[in-house]
Amino acid sequence: MAKATITFEDINVTVTVPAGTRVIEVSEKVGSGITYGCREGDCGTCIMKVSSGWNHLTEPSVLEDKVLRENMAGKHNRLACQAQVLGGQISVKPV
Repeated sequence: MAKATITFEDINVTVTVPAGTRVIEVSEKVGSGITYGCREGDCGTCIMKVSSGWNHLTEPSVLEDKVLRENMAGKHNRLACQAQVLGGQISVKPV
């Protein structure tokens, strides 16, 4: 199975995970400041900034795009509960 590496910049922790892992799943385990509410992509609480590795994440769904627009999120923001790592290395931090 392919592996991916996620760096949580707010706590300076890097974790290797199986491809397909949602960022929020790892964030909870390592104690990153990325918080969440619904875990279904509706509330926008888990908006994070992707500092690098944007292309190693799944494409945003229609729902995620809508929630990001409603929350006036920046160009490199994603919902941690929706973004899955595909492989490679990404760096994220809470917004």
